[in-house]
Amino acid sequence: MDEQVIGRADEIGRLRARLDRLPAEGGALVLRGDAGVGKSTLLGWAAGEAGRRGLRTVTVTGVQAEFDLPYAGLDRLVAGLPPQESTAEARDVVRAALDGDLSPVRVALALLTLLTESSGTLLLADDAQWLDAASWDALTFVARRLAGDPVLILMTMRNGAETTARLTGAALPELTVEPLAAPDAAALLDRRAPTLRPDLRDRILAEAAGNPLGLVELAALGDHQGRLPEDLPLPARLERSFALSVAALPAATQTLLQVAAFNDGSDVYETVAAAAELSGITLDDLTPAVTAGLVHVDGFGTLRFRHPLVRSALRQAVPAARRRDIHAALAAAIPRLPGDERRIWHLAAATIRPDEHIAAELTEAAQRARRRGMLGSAITGLERAAQLTPDPDVQAHRLMWAIMTAHDLGDHETLQRLMNSLSARTLPSTVQARLSWFREVMLGSGWSGADRLVSFIEAVDQLRREGDPELALTELAGNALRCYWSNADEPTRTAMVDAVERFDLPSDNAQRIAVLAMAAPLERGPEVIAPIERMSRRLHGTPDDLDLLSVSASAVGSWRRSVVLCRAAADASRAEGRLGLLTQTLVTEATVAGQLGDVRLAEQAATEAIALAEETGQPRWALTASIALGYAAALRGDSATAEHLADQAESALLPVGAYPMLALVQLIRGVDALAQGRHAAAFERLSPIFDPDDVPYHPAIRLWAVSHLADAAVGCGREDDLRAIVDGLPDVDLPVLRVGRAYVSALLEPGEIEGIIDADYPFERARLQHSYGSWLRRQRRVNESRVHLRAASTTLNALGVTPWAERTRAELRAAGESSPRREDARDRLTPQELQIAMLAADGLTNRDIGERLFLSPRTISTHLYRIFPKLGVSSRTELVRTLISDPAA
Repeated sequence: MDEQVIGRADEIGRLRARLDRLPAEGGALVLRGDAGVGKSTLLGWAAGEAGRRGLRTVTVTGVQAEFDLPYAGLDRLVAGLPPQESTAEARDVVRAALDGDLSPVRVALALLTLLTESSGTLLLADDAQWLDAASWDALTFVARRLAGDPVLILMTMRNGAETTARLTGAALPELTVEPLAAPDAAALLDRRAPTLRPDLRDRILAEAAGNPLGLVELAALGDHQGRLPEDLPLPARLERSFALSVAALPAATQTLLQVAAFNDGSDVYETVAAAAELSGITLDDLTPAVTAGLVHVDGFGTLRFRHPLVRSALRQAVPAARRRDIHAALAAAIPRLPGDERRIWHLAAATIRPDEHIAAELTEAAQRARRRGMLGSAITGLERAAQLTPDPDVQAHRLMWAIMTAHDLGDHETLQRLMNSLSARTLPSTVQARLSWFREVMLGSGWSGADRLVSFIEAVDQLRREGDPELALTELAGNALRCYWSNADEPTRTAMVDAVERFDLPSDNAQRIAVLAMAAPLERGPEVIAPIERMSRRLHGTPDDLDLLSVSASAVGSWRRSVVLCRAAADASRAEGRLGLLTQTLVTEATVAGQLGDVRLAEQAATEAIALAEETGQPRWALTASIALGYAAALRGDSATAEHLADQAESALLPVGAYPMLALVQLIRGVDALAQGRHAAAFERLSPIFDPDDVPYHPAIRLWAVSHLADAAVGCGREDDLRAIVDGLPDVDLPVLRVGRAYVSALLEPGEIEGIIDADYPFERARLQHSYGSWLRRQRRVNESRVHLRAASTTLNALGVTPWAERTRAELRAAGESSPRREDARDRLTPQELQIAMLAADGLTNRDIGERLFLSPRTISTHLYRIFPKLGVSSRTELVRTLISDPAA
């Protein structure tokens, strides 16, 4: 068939190479180009080739009229898949998505299951720029996860703003389909219209400029009329060709086609009913359009246009007033049915004056779309609702929601346009505060530190007084983290605490705990310890509440409680498919795991967080995750990676003035120096965190570094400096500070250490056991030293802090006990492989693991196929024994 596709040898070669990799390797490819350039022809070639290879082929075509109809494309795609008992549940999920508020991630995972059940599948998505936003998100979610699955997705997308917006951040490989070279264009024209007059042939070749559809359509027009239309640029030239075909039809038929072009449903009877509102029209009036080949109506009454350009030509030719009449007619024809919101969308499109009733109803519909993950529809609805809103303050609130939704979608063009529009207005204080916070935190436009917090607190207080306490409290808790990382002065911190106290909340309220823990960790931290411990035992609450509690526990240095809450929050976010929140929770987990010295957990959480942050467009969280990964690298003894990530973070934080976050960078550098045994360098790197006059100073983070500073000081003879620094720490009852002080005392005055540090701080406890054991050996109390050194060795090996474990083994050898290095099986695996292996060892099935990690069961199976040989096991039973029962683990 290759020779039948003229001029596309390179493109076909690329497609053949992708098909050759099936079933061992899947993936996705976007064929991008101008309208009519031949993208669909290449899909046709791929479909034929897949059939010859015995691959299952599934097709879906984006329909412009369904652009705002959630999951319309996905519904048609799944309808083309043969039913299988093994995929019945996944199919039911997709069907349920059309009627309910299912998580978009759950729907995408169902699609992933449906596509990967076969031994080889080719999915062809034509005109993907017109797929509804929900179907597009599901399809691209799947496309990014097919490396180990026997599925190839080929999409065609027409050049334009829609395509550019969608592909920005989609992380999908692209193949640009260019116009045909002149010889190939001539060959195609001669094949399709061999009897053209020479003058028309030359004119068509010049006008079409290598566009295959242009060649075919203009050739047909030239044959029919003996002339060509005026010189118009493609694709307008092609649309003009279709428009001329429509113009030849009876007036009633044209009216029917116009209504169909604006209808977001495909029911022909609904279209006829709406057209009848404009003039006396019946179903028979559609016959000329069917005869002309412009539309097709199947036995179920579904109307389809021959080509998207037919619909485009019709829509562009309709004047604005006529459009409003058509939308009004459609709104009148569509019944008020639960879950069918098309009526309000058409009614809003037909309205020309502000109308709060319509605006409020459209806002509710848009917010429902937003909660279902239909972000594109939500943006359109919120923006239109704002246009219809009479009150400028309410209008600003609705536009602010549209801005936040555009950011979630990654539609940067719409985001910038809406922000420019909103910034030019006089805004109510609450919206101004939200806009400023959004620019700074979400877009990284700068770092105001605590400068804007006072005005923000005032705005939140006003919002509370005006009767929206839920939104006010949510905003206050969300910005508490900014207060934590801003080194805010005492009046600002007090103002934030006072603001949350005015809500009269119970002590176990997660938002109250978050504000107290992060706005005033030293002053109010001690009182939130008990409620955090209670909540970590119950683990009740929404993913948002659990995430706030995990961050709060981290803020006051309660590492164990934070890890427990992180896991609960992550599980809840995974279950609801909330990837954005999951990213933030994983960053907290990675950070806290590092403080516990748990290198492997820190690496797992940080690695997954970075991938999700990039996928969900959260650069600030990707940066923080990379800092946590750098800290884990320092603990593992990977100095090159630690220094690289520290330098990278510093380069990002310094220009925006985010100086307090440099405390985390200095922690990486200080621990890295300790890992190498460079105690003087470690002290110099860590001490700025404790100095209020130095750039990386942080009043709470310094408590995280006390034990490291103590190790550095004792190692380089700066005990007096250490005492001075520790004496200057606040006298507050926080667990992390109690542990730090106990560690320093035990290090400076060696003695019995039993019970000084509990198991909640395993890294400090093991290091102290090492230090005390080493001291005992030097005092020639060798038998006693071995007990402590063995305990330290077991813990340090389990944590994966290689440099500290090596030093403990050296001490044991010096104490006369052979301690050969035992390789930990877990270190043979990548962070993702270890995560999968541990879940498998916990008894989860491949499907369970896939749902948890947003991967297909087949991908999990492929990973396990690679994991087993690395660990030298051949079954899950042996996997459990190796990872769970091994003393080194």
